[in-house]
Amino acid sequence: MKNLNDIKGIEATDQQNMRSVLADFPKHCQEAFQLGKKISLPLDFAKVKNILFSGMGGSAIGAEIVSSYLRKEVKVPIGLNRDYSLPEFVNKETLAILISYSGNTEETLSAYEEAFEKRAKIVILTSGGKLADLAKKRGHPYIIVPSGFPPRVALAFVSFPTLAFFSQMHLIQDKQNQIDEISTLLEKLKQKSLGLAVEKESNPAKALAERLFDNFCVIYGSSEHLSAVVTRWRGQLAENSKILSSSHLLPEMNHNEIVGWQHPKEILEKFVAVFLRDKQDHPQVQKRIEINKEILQKEGVRLEEVWSQGEGLLARIFSLIYLGDFLSYYLAVLNGEDPTPVKRIDYLKRRLKELK
Repeated sequence: MKNLNDIKGIEATDQQNMRSVLADFPKHCQEAFQLGKKISLPLDFAKVKNILFSGMGGSAIGAEIVSSYLRKEVKVPIGLNRDYSLPEFVNKETLAILISYSGNTEETLSAYEEAFEKRAKIVILTSGGKLADLAKKRGHPYIIVPSGFPPRVALAFVSFPTLAFFSQMHLIQDKQNQIDEISTLLEKLKQKSLGLAVEKESNPAKALAERLFDNFCVIYGSSEHLSAVVTRWRGQLAENSKILSSSHLLPEMNHNEIVGWQHPKEILEKFVAVFLRDKQDHPQVQKRIEINKEILQKEGVRLEEVWSQGEGLLARIFSLIYLGDFLSYYLAVLNGEDPTPVKRIDYLKRRLKELK
């Protein structure tokens, strides 16, 4: 196993310098929120009856975070579409937010054309590409975010602009104080506990990476607050660490998956269940987690718990996301993998172009 206290060794593995983007994430939060304040929306955009995000992969996760965070605040339905086509309910009273970091995601471009045909109220969030060209040509409101990042590490830029213009639309309260808390908290976490310079004895991300190394990780969280965090962890472990993991949400997991933790015995020995915890999880979910731990411990399954930090809900959500991002980075190092390249995604896209 590689030494995670060896910074030069980490840097040698991280050939495309993902560490610098991780380090800059706290300031990206502020920059992204300010970008969202600059957009000018028509007055009738405030009269929508439903909101639908459409995006894929690293572009969609920002929408999922925003949707789960606002589930108790926004009074109109919010959905997320990860597909080529849109649900039938989309019409001129729908706010359709198309997110493609590259601007060239084929599923999102297809969904955009359908939203345009249905006369939805369209907002586009991208760094450029075909989607930006179409927004300019057809006069849709758009936000251009900084380019040059792998989509998954542009998370701030596909999350926080939406919160800014939702406030402009009077759908939600202003979130500047929450963004300030996130930036301060994440900078502190980077400096004091998660960053490369913090040795593993004081670094929960490095320590957890060593405990998860060469095992299969199953990630659990609550439906109410942490559904997007669970998705983010699974995606980051795949793209950064190049490992498979699985995930589920409580309480739903207790109605099916909990029974599956029995066979095959020899494989379960390599499984680790990771519970993502938040102080405001539903009281019954908190009880369920404790019972789940009892059941899994009887099967000999190793358990891990990771608690959110911070005061506000948004800060607590992003404290778990930031730890998960560093965790996936350190697991990539332990696997001897440069965390940035996603060669199989690149190959798949090339093959799709060849088959057109």
